[in-house]
Amino acid sequence: MSADRRDPREERVRRMLDGPHPALPPDLAARAVRRGGRRMRQRRAVRRTAGWLLAVVLAVFLVWVGVEQPWATEPAQVTPPLEGW
Repeated sequence: MSADRRDPREERVRRMLDGPHPALPPDLAARAVRRGGRRMRQRRAVRRTAGWLLAVVLAVFLVWVGVEQPWATEPAQVTPPLEGW
């Protein structure tokens, strides 16, 4: 593309960037810090709760496995018939 022919969209973006910038609230940084801290505490609480819940579920599962022993077969209730007598 030659230097004298520019994209009209590029020109619009350049005009917007060169124009006056909107004023920011003076407490914007403080609000961002508070919000970030709050989110960090919430995430930490969720991770801790999930970890405790996982530990409880694992403990309950291990107790159930120890009591029920699901890998063991049940003893037969009826004896098989005698064959060959």
